[in-house]
Amino acid sequence: MAFTANALTAFAAEILLGVGMDAEKAATTARLLVHTDGIGRSTHGLAMLGLYVAEIERGGMRAQGSPHIVKDTGATAVWDGDYLPGLWLVNLAIDTAIACIKQHGVVSIAIRKAHHIGCLAALAKQAADKGYIATIANSDPSGKRVAPYGGKEALFTPNPFAFAYPGTPNSVLIDSCASITTTSMTRQKVAANEHFAEPWLLDAQGRPTRDPRVLEHSTPRGSLQLVGGQEYGHKGFGQALMIEALSQGLSGHGRKDGPTRWGGSVFLQVIDPAFFAGDEAFADQTQFFADACRSNPPIDPAKPVRLPGDNAARRLAASAAAGIELSKATRDGLDSLARKFKLPLLAEKS
Repeated sequence: MAFTANALTAFAAEILLGVGMDAEKAATTARLLVHTDGIGRSTHGLAMLGLYVAEIERGGMRAQGSPHIVKDTGATAVWDGDYLPGLWLVNLAIDTAIACIKQHGVVSIAIRKAHHIGCLAALAKQAADKGYIATIANSDPSGKRVAPYGGKEALFTPNPFAFAYPGTPNSVLIDSCASITTTSMTRQKVAANEHFAEPWLLDAQGRPTRDPRVLEHSTPRGSLQLVGGQEYGHKGFGQALMIEALSQGLSGHGRKDGPTRWGGSVFLQVIDPAFFAGDEAFADQTQFFADACRSNPPIDPAKPVRLPGDNAARRLAASAAAGIELSKATRDGLDSLARKFKLPLLAEKS
């Protein structure tokens, strides 16, 4: 089932308008959700649209308004996102940073109380494609899905982060998290009645398991394994602590406040290479190493070395030519939304 990006974006925007989101937020959120599907991150693309609608209807996500500026020094700022759409909020923060980066060189914005910010790589790409380096770190102080290394009780979320920078032929997009897998992927496995191929979770006793149901469908609950697993999970734990400090510590809102509402704390930093050794020096150094990596003799000749972002670029090109593929579950969800808001069902790309 393939659809054009324009058709999907228009459809998603109409759904968000129908639930009360203002036009600018609806257009930005729809565009980034579809872009996320275009780069192949289907768990955080249009599969999230139904959840966003439900969150707006129950009051969890605010559909209108502006962030409150808590502090602004020009080079740094703290925003209170007031649970506005996270994709729109972070996109606005990127635009704000770029608007004043020629004065400061490095601009950092911490956001508290953002709603779900979606795929971090899709957001960081917005800055990298314009020639800047971007870092995004995100945590949810109300969520508990991952236990600290050596512990059995979940205390924090997968804590994703992204790092992106311009390159040729495409931007490099690094998108990872402190846990081996994510909450979204675990829920997909539960819905499909499948186990993971590897023991990427821990049960309530701290024993490795492939069963995704231990995360939310067992009492007491289990947790997601840290990057590094049982042997080297201290590496993932270190990443989690870094992200908690950047997102919650710098925004001034975190677990100590005891929030019970789904809302992310976010750290964004945008860097202009021109303020350091210069754009040309940055491109020379990063491109030299990128070329060395891509030309490195592959272990499997059928699988040459690629950089993070190469696959996203390939998928975007394929999507532009043949349309964006959606899973049956996502298509069914969109059809349900179409009926709910009395819109025509999506037509496949001809």
